[in-house]
Amino acid sequence: MGTVRASSEDEYGQSTPEYVGLVLLLAMVLASVLALAGPAVPGGKLTRAIASKLVCAVKGAGDCGERASELAARPTPLERVYGAELAAAIADRLPTISFENDDFVSLPVDYRECRARACADSIRHGSLEHTQTGLQPTVFTHVVDCRDPEAAAADGFDCSGSEGYLYLQYWLYYPDSLTHGLGRLGGYHRDDWESFQVRIAPDGTVTARASSHHGYNGRSGDVWSADNDIRGGEPAWDTILGELHVAAGSHAGTSQADEGDTRRIEPGNLRVLPLEPVVAAGGAPPFAVSPPWEKAVWRDPEATGT
Repeated sequence: MGTVRASSEDEYGQSTPEYVGLVLLLAMVLASVLALAGPAVPGGKLTRAIASKLVCAVKGAGDCGERASELAARPTPLERVYGAELAAAIADRLPTISFENDDFVSLPVDYRECRARACADSIRHGSLEHTQTGLQPTVFTHVVDCRDPEAAAADGFDCSGSEGYLYLQYWLYYPDSLTHGLGRLGGYHRDDWESFQVRIAPDGTVTARASSHHGYNGRSGDVWSADNDIRGGEPAWDTILGELHVAAGSHAGTSQADEGDTRRIEPGNLRVLPLEPVVAAGGAPPFAVSPPWEKAVWRDPEATGT
């Protein structure tokens, strides 16, 4: 019995550093992932706090409480750019993105990582968490805050007629665009930027719209956009449902899912990145279509052109 006990103690002693190292590594990885993911992860603040306490407990640090509080309070990328209030609003209004049924679907990606369908596509159905090559679906954000018109004007925004409103813009990049069934004859162009936009009125009323080729749609609309082309676009603000339907090929959107949609991206599976610092850093490649920061709606949130 003594021999067995001694052997067990030796093995335990040898495995303890490995176990501690593993727990520490996992806790640090968890904290890093949450810091990058931002408020799109449900319970992110709580999970960061738990991860920080794991790190402190394993290290046996005397100032564990202070370090845990520091990590839990560390701002996310969205909070650093917009502040806690707007970051929370952006997370709360992230839509569930659903896709029209087709043989495959292109997911919105970070153009700095992927500009080809080969890295953006997926043939899977149901809930999607990544592309076929493992990239996480990405949505960029932009905020036009007209609640303080003077401050908005100083930032270069046009809030005429929109005083008191808050606009949250979600921008989606796809490697190319072509109308379903028509291939390159259907208005093909490399690069495609589409958007889902949320408008919050002073009385708290929330509406939304989704972009198509030359205009916007609410819960229904001409996602082929021919009608929008003729009329020059309409505001199209409609009741918000927390949904964005994406048409096959063209990526034109409506603010309500279709019954036949067979694929979706839940808000928690989206990587959410503020676009303002990306634009400020410069160095964006030339796009076949105008990127968000060159569109009128970037500065005038009621603009009807896309």
